Amino acid sequence: MNMRLRQTGMLLASIALAFASGCGPGPQSPDTDAVPAERESPAEIVLRRANGPEPDTLDPQRAEDETSRDIIRDLYEGLVGETASGDLVPGAAESWEVSPDGLAWTFVLRPDGRWSNGDPVVAADFVAGLRRAVDPATANSSASLLAPLDGALEIIAGDRPPDTLGAEALDDRRLVLRLHSPTPYLLGLLTHPVTFPVHGPSLVAHGAQFARPGRQVSNGPYRLDEWVVQSHVQLRRNTYFRERPQIDVVRYYTFDTPEAALNRYRAGELDLTVQFPMARFQWLRENLPDELHTAPALSTQFWLFNTVRAPTDDLRVREALSMAVDRDKITRLVTGLGDHPAYGLVPPGVANYSAQSFPWRDWPMAERVAHARARLAEAGYGPERPLRVEVHYNTDENLRRVAAAVASMWREHLGVETTLYNEEFRVMLNRRKQPDAWQILRLAWRGDYNDASNFLEALSINGAVSDTGFDDPEYERLLAAASAENNPAGRRALLEEAERRMLAAYPILPIYHPVGKILIKPWVTGFAPNVLVRNYSRHLSIDVVQRGH
Repeated sequence: MNMRLRQTGMLLASIALAFASGCGPGPQSPDTDAVPAERESPAEIVLRRANGPEPDTLDPQRAEDETSRDIIRDLYEGLVGETASGDLVPGAAESWEVSPDGLAWTFVLRPDGRWSNGDPVVAADFVAGLRRAVDPATANSSASLLAPLDGALEIIAGDRPPDTLGAEALDDRRLVLRLHSPTPYLLGLLTHPVTFPVHGPSLVAHGAQFARPGRQVSNGPYRLDEWVVQSHVQLRRNTYFRERPQIDVVRYYTFDTPEAALNRYRAGELDLTVQFPMARFQWLRENLPDELHTAPALSTQFWLFNTVRAPTDDLRVREALSMAVDRDKITRLVTGLGDHPAYGLVPPGVANYSAQSFPWRDWPMAERVAHARARLAEAGYGPERPLRVEVHYNTDENLRRVAAAVASMWREHLGVETTLYNEEFRVMLNRRKQPDAWQILRLAWRGDYNDASNFLEALSINGAVSDTGFDDPEYERLLAAASAENNPAGRRALLEEAERRMLAAYPILPIYHPVGKILIKPWVTGFAPNVLVRNYSRHLSIDVVQRGH
């Protein structure tokens, strides 16, 4: 039998055994007046949210995009939670303690934790979720986020079975996480969906198809009610959750274009949206100033260079293309949202870190263009043999405007001929995994937790964005050394050196650091800006009198 299949079978078997005691009918719902799933009461309070492209999956251990993860954070609760402003607080765990050497964290679950079918949430649920996340059969690029756990990287590589991961249930309410080195950002990491628990009986019964309406059992304030493709995903209050949110139903509407989302918002059909066209920002600021909110965010918009396929396999080409982009002009004239030019991957504002930049960041644009032309000439490109490149980006008017601006700058400054391809988000993600199918591809990274390693490890050989072909042993060594370094100053220096080394290889083209932006109707309360741009529905309330329904 194939080793991966055998390990997967063992994992499912262990989950079945671990949760055999949780397969009964469970307790009755504490909400005796709860509305059945098949009926919708006129008195229910419904929150209507714009959510971008169609979610790829609602499986916590498989989701790879923020469109999916935003919904998953309403469905599930991790060991650690967040306030509306992003402060870390107890979640499914009511408390935790760490060993003196920082290598063992023991979490105590709340006694009243329940799945949406009434089953108790137990420590084995979290252990099973973590093991499933690192199982090679799950094939989640975010699994590398769990690298601090003992054995995680070896399991991801297929060298150890998942049940040897440094996560153990001591009893129903206590689990211990064992690390290979102290990890200062561990609590923040535990808010990421890849660390969320799994309901064993559902996974055993339905396999990878458990994250569907009628099958998915979750432990957060909401449960999955319906999913209409290219329309919406609807969540309904989990009556077993310890706290009752004011909002009963949450509808996440799918929009492929920000213009469509804005039109629905202005028509009063949405309560909030993070989607709206860049070109309308000034109008919104002048006409809806009390509804438009902007704030700093830990995020970077960048393009990937395929470093193993011509012509972007040539360092001189990648350097020239990066130097010829006028990022100040893009943020001032194209996005116009208060975004910041990006000359590195890690955004400003990350805790205990100084954002690194290309050495030519402060050169006059004319000097940068001259140097870029010289580098292209060295690579054999010029007026008689113009460079031709292809750029893929997902369908979005804002992204189209940025792509068109960059292509125009390349043509003006370097004579580069650029072909732009827009495609559905899922198509673009699948293309990224095929080295022969692209040269340059748009991507973004929004912080999973407030630490520079979250951005830098994404480009490591086992990282979530390892598709560029960038493979530098020294970069890997610096990241490993930073992971093992206990001194904050020493760790910071190693991470900053790693970013400088990565930037010198040009596997990415950073363009800008977006600010967080959202439109919220005046009848929605409870919103607070946070640098990770997370807006949990449980924190929000609706003044139904003001809204009118």
